[in-house]
Amino acid sequence: MKLFDLSLKLNGYKIDTAKRILHTIQEIQEGDYKRYIDKKKHEIVNYHLNNNRFYHDFTRGIDMSAWEHVPVMTKQDLQLPLPQRLSNGFTTKNVYINKTSGSSGEPFVFAKDKFCHALTWAEIQDRFGWFGLDFNSSKQARFYGIPLDKKHLYKERIKDFFSHRFRFSVFDLSDVALEKVLERFQKTRFDYINGYTSAIVQFAKFLKTKNIVLKDVCPSLKVCITTAEMLFDSDKTLLEKQLGVSIINEYGASELDLIAFQNPHNKWQINSETLLVEILGPDNTVLPPGQEGRIVITSLYNTAHPFIRYDIGDIGSLSKDSSSKTPFLETLLGRTNDTVVLPSGKTAAGLTFYYITKTVVEDDGNVREFIIEQHAKDRFKIKYVSAQKLTEEKIKSIKKEMEHYLESGLNITFERKTSLDRSKRGKLKQFKSFLK
Repeated sequence: MKLFDLSLKLNGYKIDTAKRILHTIQEIQEGDYKRYIDKKKHEIVNYHLNNNRFYHDFTRGIDMSAWEHVPVMTKQDLQLPLPQRLSNGFTTKNVYINKTSGSSGEPFVFAKDKFCHALTWAEIQDRFGWFGLDFNSSKQARFYGIPLDKKHLYKERIKDFFSHRFRFSVFDLSDVALEKVLERFQKTRFDYINGYTSAIVQFAKFLKTKNIVLKDVCPSLKVCITTAEMLFDSDKTLLEKQLGVSIINEYGASELDLIAFQNPHNKWQINSETLLVEILGPDNTVLPPGQEGRIVITSLYNTAHPFIRYDIGDIGSLSKDSSSKTPFLETLLGRTNDTVVLPSGKTAAGLTFYYITKTVVEDDGNVREFIIEQHAKDRFKIKYVSAQKLTEEKIKSIKKEMEHYLESGLNITFERKTSLDRSKRGKLKQFKSFLK
């Protein structure tokens, strides 16, 4: 029995219809695909102009005759009660409702019409199918956050049952907890791992200390899919070695869809079936492949709530190998609001700053994980979890590298912790700026 599909149907999501529509879209030839995208993007704009009071007011006084005139939306624009943002005919009773994690500092409640949500699951199942995974039968080891209150915990456990998955909490990554995770892998025929990058990396580090390759104790394991957080090359190498399977990187957003998924040819293939992904410059002009800019996305099928030219808050670039039907994401550099501002006026992406430190901090395996906070233009704090306290020599080395890549005169302090604070959903925000 296809329990996962059945659970969607019981909740009003027509997954069989969504799969047929997705297949029809995928059958469109390359030469006709730009016409399909142009048709869908203008249809969704006109729909919301005529059926959504919020979007009608949002675009008031703007010439909407050309796509380049369509205004860019941000999360700040959507900080209104959900009922005020829903299209005609939709209420909180007949849509899919969820909330973003707030990892960008701007959480909000959003909605999708039920067919759009079904199409999201059709897209996800299609991509996982590239690697022989079936949500109705493949057993998933899930490294995600989990609610702590009984009501929502019970609800998530039921969803996990129908989804053929066992969930490991990411809120406790101690050696004692990870030993229990390992025991579960020894007893369960898991087909794949899916979850937050930082938590899976911590598990891999634990395996390394025990000189264990996970596939040796769980031979059924096929692949690991990381999501929600940045996957650095060094971490991917570690995961490949200690898990013993291929590492697939996923990029998505709960309010939209699966955005990009690493395909079997190791390219980050963008979802062009249900989304339009654009890279925009400071003046909102579309940048050509190869140039980095803001990632702006249009949901082509969400009629309940407008996400039209929606600035997701990330920076990236398209590959020069991209086409209308098969675009590829070349780079993903992190959040636009995670920017380091230095006393000289120089700026740098927060994850770049994190990467500089990471290469020094973790080279000997002592530090399990760390985060960086900026409290003033010249003042930074590095919080870390480690087996032993950082030596003065190591601290000097870190400071030297940071000043080499950034600038001199920075005040950098270190704070050793037993654990790091995560969001309510278990995500680890690696860089946080407290500058106003």
